[in-house]
Amino acid sequence: MADFAPIDFEMMARALSLAGRGMYTAHPNPRVGCLLVREGRVIGEGWHRRTGEEHAEVNALADAGIAAEGSIAYVTLEPCSHHGRTPPCVDALVKAGVRQVFVAMNDPNPAVAGEGVAALRKAGIDVRVGLMAAEAESLNEGFKRRMTKRLPFVRLKIAASLDGATSMKSGESKWITGDESRQDVQKLRASSGAILSGVETVLMDDPALTVRGEFADNGGRQPIRVILDSRLRMPPTAKMLGLPGRTVVFCVDDSNRRALEGAGAIVVRVAEKGGRPDLVAVLHEIADMEVNDLLVEAGATLVGAFLMERRVDELVIYQAPHIMGSETHGIANTPDWLKLDQRFALRFTEASMIGRDLLVRARPAN
Repeated sequence: MADFAPIDFEMMARALSLAGRGMYTAHPNPRVGCLLVREGRVIGEGWHRRTGEEHAEVNALADAGIAAEGSIAYVTLEPCSHHGRTPPCVDALVKAGVRQVFVAMNDPNPAVAGEGVAALRKAGIDVRVGLMAAEAESLNEGFKRRMTKRLPFVRLKIAASLDGATSMKSGESKWITGDESRQDVQKLRASSGAILSGVETVLMDDPALTVRGEFADNGGRQPIRVILDSRLRMPPTAKMLGLPGRTVVFCVDDSNRRALEGAGAIVVRVAEKGGRPDLVAVLHEIADMEVNDLLVEAGATLVGAFLMERRVDELVIYQAPHIMGSETHGIANTPDWLKLDQRFALRFTEASMIGRDLLVRARPAN
C-alpha cells in the first residue's frame, strides 16, 4: 500500500466505476475500466462494453487522443497481450506513449496471467499491480472462477415469506414479493450469463426465464436458459423454446431428445448422480459455454441439491413481510441433513429494504 498515493486510489476508484458500466453487457468478457491521467487531470476514460468491441484501454486512448503520450493509465484488469477478437491492448498503450500503468488485478486466465504486465515492462513502462485489487476482483468473481476453476459463480435467488415459504401447498406463488423485488431480479438476470431451473418449475409455471423491462436493453443478449431434466419431461411447447436466446437441457436419459431438439432446445447428456444430472458435471459444461455468473431460480428440490453439495457461492433472498403458514413449501428440501453439524453455515453480507421487502445477501461462512 505504501507505493500508492491518495490520488492513485481516487483514480482507480473512478476506473472501477467505469468498469461497472459493463455489468450487464460485457460478459462473457470481464468488466474492465480504464482512466488516463496527466498532471493530476483525467484526459481520457473508457470501459469495455460488449464482446467483440474495443477494450477499455483502447476506448480511453481514443478519448484522450494525442494527449495520451506521457500519461498515466489506471486499468482495473491487466491489459491483454494476445490477439483475440481485438488486437492486444498492450500494443496500443505502448504505441500511445503511456509512461506508467497502475493495474488493479492480474488476468486470472492462467494461460495469459502476467504476460501483459511483462510486455509493458519490457517496453520500458513502469507498472504497479495490486491497487484496489479486492474491489476489482468483486466485479469479476465469475470470470475469475471460470478461468481458474472451470466453474461459474453460482448465485441462488429465493423469494420467500417471513416464515420461509416459497409457495402454497397447491403451488401458488404469484406473487410473494412486491414489484420492486421482482424488478430487482431483472438486474440479477441481466448480469448473469445463464439462468438455471428444474423441469418441475417448467411443468408447473412454464416460465420465460428472460430479462425484461429496462434491463433487457443489453445489446439484445439474453442469458442462456438452463434446465435440469433427468428424463426429458420438458414439453416441446414450453414457452421459453419459442423465445430469443438459447435453451440448454441437461439430462441423464436422452431417448426423447428429438422432440425437444426439434423445438429448438440444445440437449446435453451428462453423468448421473442419484438418478439426476451430476451438478459438478453440469457446472463444468456451463463454464465451457463461457458463462461467468450462473443464477439459479428453482424449486425446493433443486435448491436443496445445490445447498447439500455446497455448490452455492451466494444467496440472494427477497423476504416478504407476511406469514404464509404451515400448508406451504419451504426454501429447500435437504433430506440428507439430519444433524445440526450438517448445516450450511453462512455469513450475511448485506441487508436492506427494497420496497416493502427485505433483501438479504449471504455467502458461505468458510
